[in-house]
Amino acid sequence: MMRQYELVERVKAYEPGADEDALNKAYVFTVKAHGNQKRASGDPYFSHPVEVAGLLSDKRLDCASIITGLLHDTVEDTEVTIPDISEIFGEEVAALVDGVTKLSQLELQSDRTKQAENFRKLVLAMSQDIRVLIVKLADRLHNMRTLHFIKAPDKRRRIARETMDIYVPLTERIGIRDWQEELEDIAFQELNPDARASIVARLEFLAESGGDVVERVRAALQANLNDAGLNADVSGRQKRPYSIWRKMQRQNIGFEQLSDIMAFRVVVDSIEDCYKALGALHGKYSMVPGRFKDYVSLPKPNGYRSIHTGVIGPENRRIEIQIRTRAMHEIAELGVAAHWRYKQTGKPDQESKGSTEGRQYRWLRELLEILDNASGPEDFLEHTKMEMFSDQVFIFTPKGDLHALPRGSCPVDFAYAVHTDIGNRCTAARVNGRLVPLRTELRNGDQVEIVTSKAQTPSPAWENFVVTGKARACIRRFVRSVQREQYVRLGKEILDRAFKAAGYEATEKALKGIVQRFDAENAEDIQAAVGEGRISARDVLYAAYPGAKEKEKEKKAPRPRAAKEQIDPSSGGAIPIRGLIPHMAIHFAKCCHPLPGDRIIGIVTTGKGVTIHNMDCPTLENFSDMPERWLDISWDQDAVDGSAFTGRIRAVLLNEPGALAEVTGVIGRDGGNISNLKFTSRSADFFEMLIDIEVVDAKQLNNILAALRASKHVNSVERA
Repeated sequence: MMRQYELVERVKAYEPGADEDALNKAYVFTVKAHGNQKRASGDPYFSHPVEVAGLLSDKRLDCASIITGLLHDTVEDTEVTIPDISEIFGEEVAALVDGVTKLSQLELQSDRTKQAENFRKLVLAMSQDIRVLIVKLADRLHNMRTLHFIKAPDKRRRIARETMDIYVPLTERIGIRDWQEELEDIAFQELNPDARASIVARLEFLAESGGDVVERVRAALQANLNDAGLNADVSGRQKRPYSIWRKMQRQNIGFEQLSDIMAFRVVVDSIEDCYKALGALHGKYSMVPGRFKDYVSLPKPNGYRSIHTGVIGPENRRIEIQIRTRAMHEIAELGVAAHWRYKQTGKPDQESKGSTEGRQYRWLRELLEILDNASGPEDFLEHTKMEMFSDQVFIFTPKGDLHALPRGSCPVDFAYAVHTDIGNRCTAARVNGRLVPLRTELRNGDQVEIVTSKAQTPSPAWENFVVTGKARACIRRFVRSVQREQYVRLGKEILDRAFKAAGYEATEKALKGIVQRFDAENAEDIQAAVGEGRISARDVLYAAYPGAKEKEKEKKAPRPRAAKEQIDPSSGGAIPIRGLIPHMAIHFAKCCHPLPGDRIIGIVTTGKGVTIHNMDCPTLENFSDMPERWLDISWDQDAVDGSAFTGRIRAVLLNEPGALAEVTGVIGRDGGNISNLKFTSRSADFFEMLIDIEVVDAKQLNNILAALRASKHVNSVERA
């Protein structure tokens, strides 16, 4: 464990003006506060915050951060409070400690909820001061170094999984590479010990059989760069076991097929020398296609800049080389800590000024937007993992602005990355000047133009193909808000008719009197629950008017099928589909594909609202003994005019040339649009198919059926 004077000397070595008295006071304070507390290893507990402070001093953090590292567990594990820290060490340190402190006193529902809530608080705190995150990561790194002292295997695995899912991506985002690799390796050892042991054994075998191959290759590269007249420092090492395993998994290859398990770093004086070194190496050794990446001209979001290339190098070995300036190397080693120090000293890295300004924290702003759109901590954690845990592609706006997106992103992801409003109003996209579907996967270097409309709103279907957490969170937020409105509107209609049929009125006063009975806050909550199918209209009626239950007992309830047969569309008692958006409060059954003009009926589905069926749909037999779920529904012609609905037909065609072309031509000439086509059987003479056609109503579909029956290529056709 680091002694008090050693820590002070380390801090003053890079920050001569550091407050020595405050550092000494914090060291003594944490020793006294933790007293006789012990860690799982048996060491005094205060050894942990001292080691955390040492890790922070390795990254040359400022005095306030070092003090925070010493005090970060005092509020959570001792009697010390934030006001105590504020009084003794000042508001800056108190704010940092508060940001790092876990919400251990909250009574949360599960470990996952607790983890998500702690992460939400961490994001909020680090958005105010990124040093909160650096201290938290140092805390996690030292805890991982002592993970093996925890006796319970399940607890070790849980901590390792949490580290891999949350803290490793965060460390990568702020660019502290050595911490990231160590966290990955320790977590890998716990989560997959057999795989790690196998890789380590193979690396040791290669080292024994090949001698000091890394040093020989390094010396050859150094000599080549010296001959080119460059002042370059070359270093090399084998890749870490987890890095090798991840590449094996990603490329689905075995260890024997890996040929670039060695990585070398070339550090030069200027950006011009970076490209001179690249030319010298490519001139001497053959480049490996597809292994070149220029992060100097296109920096990573965390500010990392280097040229990466793969070559068949000395001794005919395939190696990876990173080329960077000394200033870039410092940022690569220290990450955001380097940017913080520049901010404090007023000496920014001139090479990166302008090219990475603001970009290193863009990911943090996006996390805050996800937080705003998430429905709760667990939702936020899910979207955040999606946002951070992926490779990247670089996409340009028409004006040349650069956006880094996860691999697999589509134009909708890009639209939300530019601005939430653009994503919400996105109607179409042009990629490299060509109009493409919104679900098109974007590639590195694509230029994307988003077409918007004020009338457009996010489609629930977008959630099926977007990959960024921000896009998914925004879409879900819109869907939640609209679904709520739809459920309230539908629930009000259902209650009005149910109360009216029983001789009562569903007044707001009547509903307010029973809100506590249904654990609701207001009458609107009850209406939404009825529309969603979580509460039946009959239960609400009985709660509001207990006498209604007795009246109903006196009557003989009709059988469900009889009730269906007695429905009269002209009676005016049906609930019209007015202003209800499909896939929100209402859903069209895929078993019968109801169309405007069909006689329809609704089935209340718990948590989904109402599913609309044709009156003659055989599926309705499954609900014959559940009359409370049947709902009299009618089309509102004004609301459906101009909308497209999907109808399905089954056709048997002659197996001869031109038959399929004739069928699709007939459908097109009658204004139908084929949305899906599936062959169900085929013989020497005939083939049968199901065809989904977008039409405006049942009449149009019937016209298409009549036209198809007149075709010489069609043996039979009917509505499916």
